Amino acid sequence: MLDSSEVARHKPVLVDEVIDGLAIVEGGTYIDGTTGSAGHSELIVERVGTSGRLLCLDRDSDAITRATARLAQWQEQCTIVQGSFADMVTIAGEHGIKNVDGVLLDLGVSSEQLGTPGRGFSFGKDGPLDMRMDSSQATTAADLVNGLSESELARIISSFGEERASRRIAHALAAERRAEPIESTARLAEIVGRAKRGRRGRIHPATQTFQAIRMVVNKELDALRQGLEAGLEMLRVGGRMAVISFHSLEDRLVKSSFREHAGYRESLQQGGSVWHRKEPAVSLVRKKPVTASPEEIAANARSRTAKLRIAQRIEERD
Repeated sequence: MLDSSEVARHKPVLVDEVIDGLAIVEGGTYIDGTTGSAGHSELIVERVGTSGRLLCLDRDSDAITRATARLAQWQEQCTIVQGSFADMVTIAGEHGIKNVDGVLLDLGVSSEQLGTPGRGFSFGKDGPLDMRMDSSQATTAADLVNGLSESELARIISSFGEERASRRIAHALAAERRAEPIESTARLAEIVGRAKRGRRGRIHPATQTFQAIRMVVNKELDALRQGLEAGLEMLRVGGRMAVISFHSLEDRLVKSSFREHAGYRESLQQGGSVWHRKEPAVSLVRKKPVTASPEEIAANARSRTAKLRIAQRIEERD
């Protein structure tokens, strides 16, 4: 886990692009739905000033502790709550917030979670096979790896990890757990590596399997679908929602959601076309995602796969 000085120095990915993209207004109200170590939150609250307000959410109790310490000098402007961005409408309402000028989601697992072996997110150091973002929830990664059928394991590794060797990996996991339950990150990574016949290229052979299991443990895509709709619903006209994703499943979901709300024209077989738009209406601030500069990638490898998409709420037009 990062100590207090490391937290203070921690800089999230695409930070300048996020702050510019949100077009923060002094006195505005914002939600950081994935607060983490509060790197983005700190910069947002600095810009909203003493008359502004920031609601900080995170599922991880450790993140809440870090954010509370980092944002202590802005406690009058910041409300920090442990909870999922999927529930932001309810949580915001409980704190007297109905509409906001901006919403930020920085998806996936944080560097702090990856760097804490006891959380079980990473194969870099051995730890218990946990992977829960909210440690109070019941189901762990070990429960899934040891409890799901071989066919279901293959399905989730393929669907959520986009892993071509999903059946071979699931078969290996099923065989190994019959001898002894799989309860550590190192053992899971070793089994997957053998099933894939060792490392190929710069990506660890267990990367996609770990991603898949983590996403299912935390129901990440379900939460993202709900969070996207909730965030757009809460925006005032002119308000913006910024979302950073780190893999194709997340980015496709964000792209699709924003496109549905921005509207698109569908050609009809019988001729002509029809316009589709889901409420509330938005415009795309940029049609293509923002990605990290070569300089940022060199300084922070995690930014290599980051994609930032931004939508702005507009008046509904006929």
